Amino acid sequence: MLKVALLQQRYLGSKGATIAYTTKEILKAAENGAKLVCLQELHTREYFCQSENPQFFDYADDFSQDVAYFASIAKSANIVLVTSLFEKRAPGLYHNSAVVFESNGEIAGMYRKMHIPDDPQFYEKFYFTPGDIGFEPINTSIGKLGVLVCWDQWYPEAARIMALKGAQILIYPTAIGWFDEDTQAEKARQLDAWITIQRAHSIANGLPTLCINRVGVEKDSVTARGIRFWGNSFACGAQGEILAQASQDEAQSLLLTLETQRSEEVRRIWPFLRDRRIEEYAPLLKRFCD
Repeated sequence: MLKVALLQQRYLGSKGATIAYTTKEILKAAENGAKLVCLQELHTREYFCQSENPQFFDYADDFSQDVAYFASIAKSANIVLVTSLFEKRAPGLYHNSAVVFESNGEIAGMYRKMHIPDDPQFYEKFYFTPGDIGFEPINTSIGKLGVLVCWDQWYPEAARIMALKGAQILIYPTAIGWFDEDTQAEKARQLDAWITIQRAHSIANGLPTLCINRVGVEKDSVTARGIRFWGNSFACGAQGEILAQASQDEAQSLLLTLETQRSEEVRRIWPFLRDRRIEEYAPLLKRFCD
């Protein structure tokens, strides 16, 4: 059994105020017994990718400072902590990176976002270089974590590779939402698709999945357009069953207990990995089979 916390929050107008709220919620979760705490995508600031603005690259100058800060929080709270930070690797080279801290404050590992979107108000290709350290589970004191980031959640290949390499939990820090001009029917379809694809990763791989999304409306400072982040952070079990789900419009910290032995039990009755026909999957290495 593993007690985990998913921290769904809104941007509070400044980095200082936002981090202060995050810290308070991390410590509260730890006091309530959480041993794994997961934060949403790019949680220290606003979602700045709504426009292409070179000034936002300055945010990544804080990467080392942010790493040191969250390392200290993980250590003081005695938790494994999954963060999502804007990494400056070198001048002109930036990544959207998940940094995982062990309960002693050491860095357990890092994942650099592999699939990078380029859609209206999600102009991430302008800011982020695709990850180059692969799909590698991160070893921690509470298990092997298959940490991926947002757009990765639409790709079954990423989840499968993490599972094949021994991940015991899939984790997706996320920033996704609606545009107000979308119809209610379209909004419902998008949300349902987003939940369904991640539940499917759990089912196909026999693993629990944790998804931590932003919430609240964020207006872009350049275009004045905005995204209504739809919240709905959730956890599901190894058969895709929803274990907990947050509000679509309120900051909320979900606290739940994962039955870590369920993956073994589920894979015995649904042995999907056993029956994979790996000799027939070469077409997956092509962009398109035409």
